Amino acid sequence: MTETFVRACALTELEEDAPKRVELEGVPVALVRTEGEVFAVNDICSHANVSLSEGEVEDCQIECWLHGSSFDLRTGKPSGLPATRPIPVYPVKIEGDDVLVSVTQES
Repeated sequence: MTETFVRACALTELEEDAPKRVELEGVPVALVRTEGEVFAVNDICSHANVSLSEGEVEDCQIECWLHGSSFDLRTGKPSGLPATRPIPVYPVKIEGDDVLVSVTQES
């Protein structure tokens, strides 16, 4: 499988612990710069159809603002109810000041 990376934004556009919503190839993505890394996860909560990028980031977790479920930015796994299903996590590469994300996998 080959991953196709597309430019999501400039690294300088990402503030520490402040999620940024972007749309890549029709996929809503929440970008988060925290703990010295950049993470990309699907921006839609697996419990309710709301944007995770409007939530808070703490301890490498993003919290859904509506019902309080948190998701691990590294694995996408929920750490508390009401969410029980993980969210997709996407590979990230940094090239210069560009943040590149792969939301598709081609065989």
